Amino acid sequence: MIMRILTFLYGIGSYALGMGSLVYTAFWLIDLTPNALDAASGTMTAAGVAINLALLALFALQHSGMARPSFKAIWTRVIPAELERSTYILASAVAMAVFFYGWQPLGGDIWRVENGPAYVAILAAYGLGWAVLVSSTFCIDHFDLFGLRQVWLHLRGLPYRELSFVQRGLYRFVRHPIYVGWFLVIWISPVMTVSHLMFALGTTVYILWAYRIEERDLRAALPEYDRYAEEVPAFVPGAVSAPRPVAERA
Repeated sequence: MIMRILTFLYGIGSYALGMGSLVYTAFWLIDLTPNALDAASGTMTAAGVAINLALLALFALQHSGMARPSFKAIWTRVIPAELERSTYILASAVAMAVFFYGWQPLGGDIWRVENGPAYVAILAAYGLGWAVLVSSTFCIDHFDLFGLRQVWLHLRGLPYRELSFVQRGLYRFVRHPIYVGWFLVIWISPVMTVSHLMFALGTTVYILWAYRIEERDLRAALPEYDRYAEEVPAFVPGAVSAPRPVAERA
């Protein structure tokens, strides 16, 4: 029982750190943290660009690499299966901490809106992006996605079962609403510097690559996903015909 309690506490701690990194990201993107994304800097340097590219690559490798079924199959020989998702969340939080600490401001405004109705409108749209992102995690199962369901079932001595694939909420209109939320929050900003643009472009390239890898895994694991993908667009609502009720597991 002690090990179950410790496992549960590990899951709680990992969840807290994961949520903390998301909150920090929300403030970082609009320059409300000490190491602001759009912090002033001198001239752009090759070293600064190289560091930022390395940080983007590090995050991409961690975030997508650890999520692959082949990695999970090996990883769960090392750690208990009930800790796999929590450990992924913890590793993501650590990767984000390294990212925030190491990111180099490159300076140079592309646009800057600091007050007035336009500023308020931009912040409102930015908040909408986060609302889309966070609410989408609950359209599937927020607590399973962040590892809490796994450790809670283990604490109670119950077996873990994969969630059924249910099409609901924003997933009725796009296949990847979490990524849609990310697109909104990385591009909608009252300030866009060269540093911010580099981050937004790098993250966009990563998302467009990562979603294809995820869909390959989903098609392999879920026979119904092919039909779902034919009926529901990836990112833009209404890009294909309206979906019929099908099962979904995201």
